[in-house]
Amino acid sequence: SLLLALSLLSPWGSAGGSCPPRCVCASNLLSCSQANMSVVPTPLPRFTAVLDMSHNNVTRLRADWAPARLPHLHALLLSHNGLAFVSTEAFAHVPHLRHLDLSSNRLRTLDENLFSDLGELEVLLLYNNEIATVDRTAFENLGRLRKLYLGQNRIARFPLELLREGTRLPQLALLDLSANQLRAVPAGELQALPAWLRDRLYLHKNPLTCNCLLFQLLDRGRRRHLSAVEDFQDELRCSLNGATNLKILELAGKPPLNCSKAREAVLEAHLGDSVTLGCDSRWQGVRSRHWVTPGGERVLGDGGNGSVVLLANGSLQLRALRPEDGGTYSCWVAGPLLNETLYVELLVHNFTLHGPHDTLNTAYTTLVGCILSVVLVLIYLYLTPCRCCCCRGTEKPPAPRDDSINSSVLSTTPNHAGGTAEPCASHVASSAGSGQNGRFKGGGSPPLPARQGPKAQRKVSDPDSVSSVFSDTPIVV
Repeated sequence: SLLLALSLLSPWGSAGGSCPPRCVCASNLLSCSQANMSVVPTPLPRFTAVLDMSHNNVTRLRADWAPARLPHLHALLLSHNGLAFVSTEAFAHVPHLRHLDLSSNRLRTLDENLFSDLGELEVLLLYNNEIATVDRTAFENLGRLRKLYLGQNRIARFPLELLREGTRLPQLALLDLSANQLRAVPAGELQALPAWLRDRLYLHKNPLTCNCLLFQLLDRGRRRHLSAVEDFQDELRCSLNGATNLKILELAGKPPLNCSKAREAVLEAHLGDSVTLGCDSRWQGVRSRHWVTPGGERVLGDGGNGSVVLLANGSLQLRALRPEDGGTYSCWVAGPLLNETLYVELLVHNFTLHGPHDTLNTAYTTLVGCILSVVLVLIYLYLTPCRCCCCRGTEKPPAPRDDSINSSVLSTTPNHAGGTAEPCASHVASSAGSGQNGRFKGGGSPPLPARQGPKAQRKVSDPDSVSSVFSDTPIVV
């Protein structure tokens, strides 16, 4: 009677709940591993929570492997079976499955809506298969999926749609794409992903093509101590111009790429702008966070009359920037396991950034100013009157002295009676060369008279140089 009572209390003792042959049953666990089975045994006990069918010969998983609903099954292990086909209706009777292991099989494609019935799935293992084609809808309705292992397959296109936040897999925290056939990755878009997701994006052992964007993506991850980069530095390699097995993290400053290290978390802005400083933490499920300004002020909410705002996602928004807003801001994050401190340097340029119209006007004004300057210089060089009587040509005879009334009035040095003057040597003839009407004959050079007194050093005014007084002022046309 005691044995009968125990059998009735055990889930395996009820009708239709006996443990299948060649399987080991323990409470709600059913292990049929290494039992040389080609099909899943039926009927399965209704209370089965974990079913281990690994290391068997189940090559096809049809819809009838679970003819009845298994409401308690949350883990199904089918690794090492040579599995080559999975029906799109194979998981219709196991809606509460949270862990599915299909690794180390012979799957080649992931058809559309293959896992759409598994709305509660959290971990999906598909590594070490022959998968080359992944349908864009293969992972539809997997709103709770956190870990996806696709390593050691033949995938040649990066499935970026799996990582875009808020799309097919909103809670995905780990994606393993190592040891595939990826030659290029969207490094720019991957850099925009949250750090907690980039921390679990594995890309090692792929035939990647070397480029500086890829180097900067991985270099940032190394400086942030992201495990997907830091733990696999030697296996992150690329090829360039026939050279293979180049370490990606050693491309800095080496020809022909000469990649430069990108500055981490440095923002540039102008006076009056508004910027948002992101707190890109490695931890998912952060308990709390706060910011500290360059002046040491702790920001927990709105501050400075709304000029500093702490957003719901942990970012810090600064409005109407001032010169004193520049400096290094720190974000303090309390993670589920450890704490983390992030630093963001803000450079505020001490001028206002003009729009395109103002920039065009400024450039046009500068160009016109340069042209006018050149024109004025040319006018000054070629149209300015000669300042010295010596630079006039010899073909024009000098005017008579007795008619030079204007010259005596406008001359810088007036003529004084009884005083001696020193005429220009190249145009004043000697007293012996005087001709008709008192005019001098050109070509002579008079002897210089002896200088007597302070006034003897003054020069006689040239009667033809009416404009010589104003020669210091250039003519502007």
